[in-house]
Amino acid sequence: MQKNLPSFMNINLKTIPKTITTICSDNLAAIKHLIQQPKITWETLLRPIEDLDDNLHNIWETIEHLYMVDNSAELRAVYQECIPVITAYSTQLAHNKKLYQAIKKLHASKEFQKLNKAQKRVITNELRDFKLSGATLTPAKKKQFAKIQQQLALLTTKFSDNVMDATHGWQKLITNKKELVGLPQNTLDLLQQTAKQQKKKGWLIGLDQPTFVAVITYADNRALREKIYRAYVTRASKLGQNSKKWDNGPVMHKIMQQRTQLANLMNFKNYADLSLETKAAKSTSEVIRFLKQLGKYSQNKARQEYKDLQQFAREKHHISDLQPWDTAYISEKLQAEKFHFSQEELRPYFPLPHALKGMFKLAHKLFGVTIKPENNIDTWHKDVQVFALYDKDKHLRSMFYLDLYARPNKQNGAWMHDSRSRRILPNGETQLPIAYITCNFQPPIGKTPALLTHSDVETLFHEFGHALQHMLTKINYAAVSGISGIPWDVVELPSQFMENWCWQKPVINMISTHYKTGKKLPAKLFNNMVAAKNFQSGLQMLRQIELSLFDMRLHKEFDSKQRHQIQETLNSVRRAIAVIPTADFNRFQNSFLHIFAGGYAAGYYSYKWAELLSADAFAKFESKGLFDPKTGQAFLKYVLEPGGSDDAMQLFKRFRGRNPSVKALLKHSGINAKQ
Repeated sequence: MQKNLPSFMNINLKTIPKTITTICSDNLAAIKHLIQQPKITWETLLRPIEDLDDNLHNIWETIEHLYMVDNSAELRAVYQECIPVITAYSTQLAHNKKLYQAIKKLHASKEFQKLNKAQKRVITNELRDFKLSGATLTPAKKKQFAKIQQQLALLTTKFSDNVMDATHGWQKLITNKKELVGLPQNTLDLLQQTAKQQKKKGWLIGLDQPTFVAVITYADNRALREKIYRAYVTRASKLGQNSKKWDNGPVMHKIMQQRTQLANLMNFKNYADLSLETKAAKSTSEVIRFLKQLGKYSQNKARQEYKDLQQFAREKHHISDLQPWDTAYISEKLQAEKFHFSQEELRPYFPLPHALKGMFKLAHKLFGVTIKPENNIDTWHKDVQVFALYDKDKHLRSMFYLDLYARPNKQNGAWMHDSRSRRILPNGETQLPIAYITCNFQPPIGKTPALLTHSDVETLFHEFGHALQHMLTKINYAAVSGISGIPWDVVELPSQFMENWCWQKPVINMISTHYKTGKKLPAKLFNNMVAAKNFQSGLQMLRQIELSLFDMRLHKEFDSKQRHQIQETLNSVRRAIAVIPTADFNRFQNSFLHIFAGGYAAGYYSYKWAELLSADAFAKFESKGLFDPKTGQAFLKYVLEPGGSDDAMQLFKRFRGRNPSVKALLKHSGINAKQ
């Protein structure tokens, strides 16, 4: 095995467009030659094509990653210049009818029967994707398809850029500390540090996630909460700052127009039907039925939770007109009074370095892997850490990068991306899978280490779960190794599965230590935290169902003639699902990156679909023993190692011994399944 790590220091942005153009051109020429061979086999066609794909992927994925985490003006210009080239290349490849026919011929040959399961999966997926990419269209329709793909690539990039610019383009300087009463000290220190970095005196508030959450949750100043709330939920809309430049309203409408045209071109009624062709769920009606079922179980609990919140606001805080900018603040106060703890109270017990060590120790207990830091590795920022992962036989299996702190020019949120996929190189060596894990936690302040809330810990475990599936694969074909080839609505299974461990006392003892005293999280505080686990779980469930139904209905029902359909669809879903009133100025959809720029179009329901699987999978550990080695190895064998080489739902059934049950999800959410 070899490391084959990206070389960030040697990237010359000025040469990237030419490099990408040359690789795409050379690849197309090479493929033209390959399909002219007299005998088509795996070794003469698909193996060399994988080499070509991997060469492009390893360069372009590095640029894509930097675009998300270090978005300079120069990089953005280069990225936007490359997008049409990459899109045109992908479209030409997808529309190469001779290549499609060559793979189809291989599929029908005796040679196909000799291939292993993973190779067969690659070929059947390729044929499916060729059809979904327009390979069987007429030449005229192929041109139309290519044009739509180009437009979508540019539009989704524009959507993402607008969200980032609108997020980082709003700031408010506070010079009177009294306006910030209620904010935790570490947040005050961070805001002061941010102001100093910009050579300002006071406390500088922005819309980055850690700051927004802190202000909306802890600031006693109701006017300040309202101001930051309005700024946050109107980002990238005509009601937000710099609306002429950053308004995503027209961008969203154009994205939906193009997606609908694409679906119709492919003989699908709508984009939702097209999207589900590559997912485990079989139809939009199945998804909607699943979401409504969860909603039915959750609404009574959610209504009572909201009534409790309103009553508490009136009686304890003299707020008779509970507003959206009050709900997080009052919820935190209610939780603190009811369960005698707050997320900020937990923060000192989860210094990031110790939480990481504990998480790695858990991975060792469950799957036998050992994780060690790597020094003197080229990275894109001084805060980035690099680790190596070894299996139980002490063989190097993978590497991963951790970029965990919020900073300017970095996209909000948390995600895992693949840098390299496991595969066999032309020289016979195994290419190691390499992962990027990205979060946006509060950074260290002075000599104080980064301190995580328990919610932050869950986020860290979530992204690590994705990385484990990518890194521990045993499949040697890039198209179905790691996270590749896994249906979108199942890909969240290992990530949400890992979150469950954050609520177990033995694991809490591994990951917690007070950054000053070294003491573990006290039993009383842990018990209060667990008691509060399902605090407002009904409301949280409805929020996810609301977003999922909005996404699915929008992509199923979109009509380009209806100019206000996006807002009207969201309003309709909220009337049917939500129990908390939404501010009329709220334009959340304008920054909904998941479905307009992040690959979750007609697929946001995947979080709940996969959560059902993850809760049921964890229930097996609960019944067999948290660290039962046999169960851990079974999860490794049936969930983490196979990648996308086999049917995801069949693999789950082999692990669980039966079909998944919604009961575990409802139980874990504290929701009565007998309603």
